[in-house]
Amino acid sequence: MSGWGRWLWLLVAAVLLAGCGVDTEQSALCRRLIPAFESQPARILDQRHEGDNTLFIDYEAGGASRWIACRFAGRFLDTGRHTLEGVATSRTGVLTPMRFTMLRLWARLPLPMMQAGPVHPVAPSPWKPLLFLGQQLVNAITVACIYGLLAVGYTLIYGILGQINLAMGELTMLGAIVAAMSMAGLAMGGAQAFVPALVMVLALSMLIGGAYGWTMNRLVFRHLQGVRSHTPLIAAVGLGIAMQEGTRLLQGAREWWPPPVLAQRHDLVQAGGFTLTVLTSQLVILGLAAGFAGGLWWIMQRTAFGRTHRACTDHLPTAELLGVHVPRTVALTFLLGGACAGAAGCVIALYYGGVNFYTGYQVGFKALAAAVVGGVGSVPGALLGGALLGVIETFWSGYFAIAYKDIVAFGLLTLFLIFRPNGIMGVPQSRGD
Repeated sequence: MSGWGRWLWLLVAAVLLAGCGVDTEQSALCRRLIPAFESQPARILDQRHEGDNTLFIDYEAGGASRWIACRFAGRFLDTGRHTLEGVATSRTGVLTPMRFTMLRLWARLPLPMMQAGPVHPVAPSPWKPLLFLGQQLVNAITVACIYGLLAVGYTLIYGILGQINLAMGELTMLGAIVAAMSMAGLAMGGAQAFVPALVMVLALSMLIGGAYGWTMNRLVFRHLQGVRSHTPLIAAVGLGIAMQEGTRLLQGAREWWPPPVLAQRHDLVQAGGFTLTVLTSQLVILGLAAGFAGGLWWIMQRTAFGRTHRACTDHLPTAELLGVHVPRTVALTFLLGGACAGAAGCVIALYYGGVNFYTGYQVGFKALAAAVVGGVGSVPGALLGGALLGVIETFWSGYFAIAYKDIVAFGLLTLFLIFRPNGIMGVPQSRGD
């Protein structure tokens, strides 16, 4: 059996042993309730289903281990999988009806409607698994867009310097916190749903991310260009830690939960009690990612900066000999990569919420994995890698144990590093001296 065949059988075995997982939408809803009971940031330890429709989440907050249990009206393919029926915590026990109603109002969840008559069972439909598959594809859109945007930032900088900037995740964190703080200010004035205001929030996140990226190059990487050692990599790690701790000292370890926007639910197809739905925010994020992809293509193919960037990527010394202003091209690359990271942070804040000084750490490493899988140095490859990683994560979380999704993500990176180190669309390059 070939090497690829053995790896395929190992992957199939891992899938079969993973067991049934946690519904990602139920998990996101239940985790969203934790700040109502905790004043300190929470770190998720484990998630599991107990009984038919009860989701237990173990977490750590303030040095203590606690749990929250959310009971839903259904699970996975059931029509009531989005309906929260009860909550219990290690602090309060089972919430009384009054406290449960207040919690729903705090979380801006719709109050349950009274049934006008008896509920009749819905006949099973063979289309339900297919609709569930389609729902996972819809859910994967947002994750893929976040990874794709940040992976583009990685690949732009790597393409011109041949170095991985491990502080890109922290630029995403800054963009997310700026977006969350801006939304908090807009909510005080009742303008959180005003579309031009949301566009301004996105522009501000991109501006902050781009400005920090440009400053990062100006203060550090510009002085390390051409260094043939691990010094730039170590400097990037130091920058990331400094930005994390600086943010923690300036605004504390609190989590920001901006109000949900563009959360209108649109029913597409219904069969057997299961409804395939899409949120307005998911459509907006898909359009945003498509706009970014088209804009990047135009910048790289039709502008003077794109031509100079491609020349530096092909062979930096030759580009410099031919008159390309290399320092300016590198600075603009850091500016563009930081803007992409800031846009990814804005999407995280407005769609998921719960952002803090540690938000960009794991997202940054996963986006790096997406860039490597797609082909680091290739912008289309970065977008493809982000889409692939987002789909794999979402499908694994929907069908199998969610606790293993990070193992799968980084296992995929390991496989590509072993069998195809240049990624799907990457090609071997010789940068010269």
